[in-house]
Amino acid sequence: MLEKCLYIPPSDFASASLDMPLNWNETSIFTKTQPLFVEYCSGNGQWISEMARQLPHLNWIAVERDFDRARKIWLKIFRLQLENLFVVYGEGLSFSKNFLPNASVSGAYVNFPDPWPKRRHAKHRIVKRDFVDEMARILDEEAFITLVTDDAPYSEQILSLFDDWESAFDNERYVTQWPEFGNSFFQSLWMKQQRTIRYHRFRKTNRGRGI
Repeated sequence: MLEKCLYIPPSDFASASLDMPLNWNETSIFTKTQPLFVEYCSGNGQWISEMARQLPHLNWIAVERDFDRARKIWLKIFRLQLENLFVVYGEGLSFSKNFLPNASVSGAYVNFPDPWPKRRHAKHRIVKRDFVDEMARILDEEAFITLVTDDAPYSEQILSLFDDWESAFDNERYVTQWPEFGNSFFQSLWMKQQRTIRYHRFRKTNRGRGI
């Protein structure tokens, strides 16, 4: 743990020795006790740093497994003086399992995760059954998880995995336009290439695995 940064080693050490959910409302982590939001696959932090700036009444955690990208987020925290933003350099599922208590997160985002398009690589995707189960555990009552991708097969997998969750879009499976969502590097890139972006948002229900 460093100032405004948590490093999770990419080894069994992370799961074997760091099973210690943190109190994210401690003043040593954030200066104010506020609702906690988490973004997975934060990239260079463009989206989440803007959210932290626009919504100072919320605390934000950026989770990124690439060192150079995590470093860019960490630098933004100090350059933009974002006291309500914290960065985790590590793998998202390991972080969730070991460092997020039950019902401690008020909202989660997965923005443009690597689709690993080849079938033999699909096992590396972050959105899998164990990730969905962790979201059901860490999200508090009435909290939403939002997932954004331009990859249609990944979108279909997301819809299948979150089948027991309630859609936030009036029973639509997803929407392809969300002007108020905010901007990120990949969103700008794919929009310039006229790719269709799918925005999914789900809330836990009282049925099935979504509990």
